[in-house]
Amino acid sequence: MDPVIVVGAGPVGLSLSLALAGQGVPSVVLDEGPGKDLPRPARSVVLHPDTAAMAQRLGCTTLRDEGAHYTAWRTMRRSRDTGRITFEDDQDPAPLHVPQHALSRGLRAAAAAHPLVQLVPDSKLDTLEQDDRGVTAHTRGAETTWWRGSFLVGCDGARSTVRKLLGIRFPGRTAVERHAVAALRIELPWPGEALLHRDPPQETTARPLADGVWRLDWLLPARGELVTPDALVNLIRDTLGVWCGGTTPAYDLLDTGVHTLHHRLARTWRDRRAFLAGDAAHLLGALGTQGVEEGLRDAENLAWKLSLAWHQGASEALLDSYEDERRTAVAARLRAADQAVSAVRGGSGLRTLLPGSARAEALLTDSHLGRGPLGAQPSYAPPVAVRAVPTATEPGGPVANVAVSAPDGSTVPLRDLLGRGRLLVVLVAPGTGVWDRRHWLGAGLMPRLAAAVAALPVRAELLVADDYPGAAAHTVLLVRPDGHLAATFAGVAPAELYEAADAVRMGAPARTSPSTPTPAPVID
Repeated sequence: MDPVIVVGAGPVGLSLSLALAGQGVPSVVLDEGPGKDLPRPARSVVLHPDTAAMAQRLGCTTLRDEGAHYTAWRTMRRSRDTGRITFEDDQDPAPLHVPQHALSRGLRAAAAAHPLVQLVPDSKLDTLEQDDRGVTAHTRGAETTWWRGSFLVGCDGARSTVRKLLGIRFPGRTAVERHAVAALRIELPWPGEALLHRDPPQETTARPLADGVWRLDWLLPARGELVTPDALVNLIRDTLGVWCGGTTPAYDLLDTGVHTLHHRLARTWRDRRAFLAGDAAHLLGALGTQGVEEGLRDAENLAWKLSLAWHQGASEALLDSYEDERRTAVAARLRAADQAVSAVRGGSGLRTLLPGSARAEALLTDSHLGRGPLGAQPSYAPPVAVRAVPTATEPGGPVANVAVSAPDGSTVPLRDLLGRGRLLVVLVAPGTGVWDRRHWLGAGLMPRLAAAVAALPVRAELLVADDYPGAAAHTVLLVRPDGHLAATFAGVAPAELYEAADAVRMGAPARTSPSTPTPAPVID
């Protein structure tokens, strides 16, 4: 089959291409830009455990050197400390803060090194045509070229050309929030700790980056005067004076900007063989929500479904489920943020001294730390209605990152095995952590379970966990390729396991097309 055409080479487009490549699917990434990312430390991304792990699985090495994990999250009201949350172990992992250009650069380097990813810079899409077997795209730029793809995904940002060519509406709210932003190299009184400082109506956040750099954000009136360089310098000096005992310490100003945040949601995310992802499909960002992170989740959700379609065919229901799941999750996030904006920003006068202010700080904290309705990793409706046995993870929710052992004897965190296009079948078997694999491979439930896994209608991998939160011994978990729990069983139930796996793929494909060599692009 032809490769998947990915339009846009930002973090979402690059992540999608790498996620597809990891599952054996070739892609062509059409990049309107020159193929490099300009350093902008004032433009950064917060990644929570699931998306940080995804970027690392995809080969993004810049996170280690240019990202910074918070050591704590501190809240202040006026000049008083009101709370502090520390991150000390794997049960409560810290968010990772990284410049967006560093994330893009790491993903671009990984994509450039992968034989299944073709990066094409200076290529602006201007025509898109679809038929029953694929998509034809025309680009202009350094070369005028036609491209042929099995599917096409628009990851080309808020002004998406793909979305416009498909005629998809993009309604929503304009200028929900405005922030003045500055990146400074400075020593602050709480090294490594992120800060939320509220002095209503003023709200400021400080988040650490690598090498002593900090990103500072100041909430601005949604519609107000332009922020001049002098006004921004005054903001910096006034803020640092409050934090540093009335004096302004020495600092290097590295980058500045004003970010206007919009909330928009595309009416549909799929048109036959064309899809939208990232900012092309949604815009969010108020109250600390993370648009880039949601785009990475789009890529992970779509990649395994396109991989199944590319390798063996997929039902229309499975391809539709990308929009059903991801649009529903982002819409819920947008609704929660829109409802919270008025509650968080509406307080004034005596109300800011009452418990409502504490609730506002709790909402903001949850959003920034990836918790609650504003920030937590989403759950998707499970394909299997009956849940055989309980665990701490509800069906459709993200699985816990427990240590698992594979039949080859390796033991790794479960999250490291996601994104390979396979279902994961995990047997909870206490004591296996200290057993020699030669004993448990042929003991107890394993032979029957191995046979049941081999007979599933899609590729699957059998794993063993010493324990799983809330699960009894001999519980079997069926996990989707993107890490969401599909079903649980008490012991080996081959027929039920097969039924659940078939439900994950949403039935057999309507038509399976054999893979054919990919034709070269046609040059006008």
